[in-house]
Amino acid sequence: MVQRSSLAVPHEVPVLTICFLACVATGLELSVNNHAADFSLSTLSGPPVSLSCLVQNSSQAEELLWYRGDGKVDLKDGNKVNVSNICISPVTESDNGVTFTCKLARDKSVQVSVILDVQFPPRLTGEESLQIEEEKDVILSCSAKSNPQAQTAWYKNNITLTLQQNRYQLYQTSEVFQLSIIKVQKSDNGTYTCVVKSSLGEGRKDFHLIVEDKKPVFPKEAVIAAVVVVTLTVLFGIVARKDKIFKCFKRSSETAL
Repeated sequence: MVQRSSLAVPHEVPVLTICFLACVATGLELSVNNHAADFSLSTLSGPPVSLSCLVQNSSQAEELLWYRGDGKVDLKDGNKVNVSNICISPVTESDNGVTFTCKLARDKSVQVSVILDVQFPPRLTGEESLQIEEEKDVILSCSAKSNPQAQTAWYKNNITLTLQQNRYQLYQTSEVFQLSIIKVQKSDNGTYTCVVKSSLGEGRKDFHLIVEDKKPVFPKEAVIAAVVVVTLTVLFGIVARKDKIFKCFKRSSETAL
């Protein structure tokens, strides 16, 4: 006959085990503006932006830290425990792409980050006058930041510029817009306008181009040859008259005595 074990397992053990596992699984979490994971926040340049960090599932006081990029943000004593708020005011173009991170002080791996997506129109104004010699190249350049990225167009005397092959070249990055004119001609005289436009607005800059007559170019070899000829002529003249010059100098010396 098989005997049953007389060891009795207390009913409390399974209950305690379940409770322990639940406590381990339910760790502390943070949320920023009701986001428990990293996110991007779109905003316009100018108005302030508020970020609120909250400790979730906490049964005790937890200190919070804020960072702007890699730099720590100074917080007042009453703005560190369980809930912490920061305000970016005013929001500027330089805040675009900057990351703000809220961290748990005793475990910095618990964190939530916010990337600011600051939107602003292109800012471009002014005018510029350029004088260029005929048959030389010229570059018209305008620079403008914007978010979202802007598109550019070029005009000549308020008419859309027709880009002739081998005469015009365009170069563009997210911030720089250039128009190159190859071997300018008199017909290139006029006002060129760079227009940078996005969904939030536009900017423009005028370039007044004046093409001057081509200056005559003397060959270097001819100039050097002429200088050599003149120099040799002077030297030969001095040598040919050296006797007269010496006699004149001698008479002058005798008179002085």
